[in-house]
Amino acid sequence: MYDEFVKKKDMKREAYSSSSSSLHPYSSSSLHSLANGGGHRCNHSITAGGGGVGVVGGIGGGGGREGAGEGVTKFHRHDPRQVLISEAIAKMLVQDLQPASLVDLRGFRELLQLLEPRYTPEPPRYLQTQLLPAYAYQAQLATRQALASALSLSLSVSLWRGFLGTTAGANTGYLGVTCHFLSSDWQMRSALLACLPLVGGLSANRVLAEFEEVCVAHGVSGRAFRVVADPFPAETHPSCRLPGFCIHGNPGDDAEEEEEESGDEGGEREGEVEQEDWWEGGLGSGRIDCFCCSLGQCVRDGLLSSSPLLSSTLAKASSFYNYVTSAVPHDKLVGLLGGGVEGGSGGSRAGERDWAVQLKVLRGLLDSAEFLEDVSDRADLVLSGQEVALLRELTDTLEPFTEAWDMVHTHRQGDRHVSISLALPCVLGLRKHLSECVSPQLPCLLLGLSQAVERRLAPILEDPLYVTATTLDPQFKLTWSSDPDWHRQVLLDEVTKHTQTQGPSMELTPQAQSPDAALSPASSPLPSSTSLSRPCKLFSFIKQRPTAQAKSVEQELAGYLREEPTEEEPLHYWRRKTIDFPQLSQVAKRAFTVPAGTSTVETIFTSARHWLQPGRGRALPKNLETLIYLKTNYRLLWT
Repeated sequence: MYDEFVKKKDMKREAYSSSSSSLHPYSSSSLHSLANGGGHRCNHSITAGGGGVGVVGGIGGGGGREGAGEGVTKFHRHDPRQVLISEAIAKMLVQDLQPASLVDLRGFRELLQLLEPRYTPEPPRYLQTQLLPAYAYQAQLATRQALASALSLSLSVSLWRGFLGTTAGANTGYLGVTCHFLSSDWQMRSALLACLPLVGGLSANRVLAEFEEVCVAHGVSGRAFRVVADPFPAETHPSCRLPGFCIHGNPGDDAEEEEEESGDEGGEREGEVEQEDWWEGGLGSGRIDCFCCSLGQCVRDGLLSSSPLLSSTLAKASSFYNYVTSAVPHDKLVGLLGGGVEGGSGGSRAGERDWAVQLKVLRGLLDSAEFLEDVSDRADLVLSGQEVALLRELTDTLEPFTEAWDMVHTHRQGDRHVSISLALPCVLGLRKHLSECVSPQLPCLLLGLSQAVERRLAPILEDPLYVTATTLDPQFKLTWSSDPDWHRQVLLDEVTKHTQTQGPSMELTPQAQSPDAALSPASSPLPSSTSLSRPCKLFSFIKQRPTAQAKSVEQELAGYLREEPTEEEPLHYWRRKTIDFPQLSQVAKRAFTVPAGTSTVETIFTSARHWLQPGRGRALPKNLETLIYLKTNYRLLWT
């Protein structure tokens, strides 16, 4: 059967070749077969409408005309295959943050012509002004619909200054507003509400006005439980990396970081108090600092205090690493350098500027030092015993910070929502580590880290929000507490406060009490003739069910704490326990919407910062806004 199939394909191929002798410069028997493949089906609802004109060849009229000079039948504009390829190109632009002008590049068009000669590339203007905005509009509709039925939500505000190497420096930037919400089926979702360019001035008053406009447009104004935003404007995402440790060094990267630092220093003090007052007053008491950013700030403070001692040694270590990765075959290094030798461009380059990634690479370098010395021939780059001891002390001191960073950092968790219930245990663990750590060669690092943790993170230990979130996490409860009675009272006060605030809405309907009950056929109400809710002579011999009495908050908390801690996901646990602990679950579903890590859009901005600088891309600010918005909300459209 297979031989017969091959013979028929060969006959068809020969017949086609004889009828069209000059198909394409890349013509081959395999390409002929591809161009004349079977029919294709496409179920996508989005179609490439409009009246744009292709650049290569022509758009076939009526679906059956040949393109001029091509010798091959071009797809009709609304052909499912044409639409499918156009959508795939749009997805590629979004996922890789590439400008739409990419489709005009000669190499890209030749590749398309080779893979599918019948496809007519869409012009960049059509992608920029019609296709991508249409996808963005669909994402906005899906987001607003989901937010309308959200059980609770919190917001994250992200700011970037001096973005894309603009000449205006710190007076330009972007504003990102992300919503973290609990859907009606108790699933945590995150959606980017807006990504707005702030050209011509970055003031607290303007940012607050833009933020409020976004909240009103999406129907979340006044609904947010907490707003996660860093102080304004002095600490807007300063860079943090190991001093002198430049992986795959690029002079442009160093110059860019120097420009950032100088931009942060100049004008930082001017009007700082007034701006911070605007910021704090505009966001209200619901504003909290991003725990992940505060953690990075602690590491940055510690590294700055010991930078003179570390810079030269780290620079030598990075030179050794760069030489080894460029001179030694890749297959010999896999698994040795902490994942630092994997290929990639935008994402890996962004990671190489991350102190946690650099620290892992440095640890892998130290663990494999003897092997790398044997396979390399540069004795001048080999680290001495004293240098290895110094770097080993650095990695051991910062290892718990790396563990906490990986635990709460969003993109390390596969975009999984990480709530603030992890913050308080992380702070306790870091304080314990620093109190027990001995660092004879780097005492300044240890002192700087300890002071930074006390200044930036220690207030979390007495914050009622963090105490509540950690206690309501079933894996922790009060096992972390050194004063369980006091922390139990803090939780009771918080639950009582939220219960009084919500009032009658705390009374749950049977459907709201048990989300699983709505999915079960047995949960549907019985007909009145079979109901046992009222006295019945026929069933008088059956003992009547006792009337369920509402539990007090103290009783719910006592019952919850009597249970053993479990590794079950917090929201899954509280969805299951809604009937048993209704008041605690109402507080839990609000507290767990507050993220501990940075939002996904911040990771995307790190990649965009490298790839969409002037000279590396031709995306206009408006196009960049659309690309980032679609990339962040990719799952709303295409998964």
